[in-house]
Amino acid sequence: MANDFEPVIIGFTCNWCSYRAADVAGTTRLKYAPNVRLIRLMCSGRIDPTFVLKALADGADGVLITGCHPGDCHYLEQNYKAMRRHRLLQRTLAQLGIEPERVHLTWASAAEGAMLAQTIDRFVEQVRGLGPLRWPARPRPAAPAAGHAEAAEAAQVEEAAS
Repeated sequence: MANDFEPVIIGFTCNWCSYRAADVAGTTRLKYAPNVRLIRLMCSGRIDPTFVLKALADGADGVLITGCHPGDCHYLEQNYKAMRRHRLLQRTLAQLGIEPERVHLTWASAAEGAMLAQTIDRFVEQVRGLGPLRWPARPRPAAPAAGHAEAAEAAQVEEAAS
């Protein structure tokens, strides 16, 4: 069953660099893992730690944060803010009992589509190796009780007979 695990990754990307890099990767038909759902932010400095915690609490197995290279931010120094928040998140996750490796920060300029695709593939493999996130706060689907399944089946049969 562990071999069937496909992680869900949420990717927060900078509009000006890394989202464009993902677009370049797609338009040049570079293959990368389909496990990543990209969310475009105007800047990686806009990433709020609660975005990451909410993504993990709502079912993501990992979060990828991407932005402009330090010194190349369109909003001056906001990617340095993203770097500080990433370090804060890793310490917070460790205190919560979650592997800090589930959150990864990387830099990608608009011309680095191939590099971003490789980074995505490596991160998906890393999270796959960690296994599913077993955060206690994560809601688990309820297993149907034995009596409920039989009652539902009987109702379907009765409805079909009508």
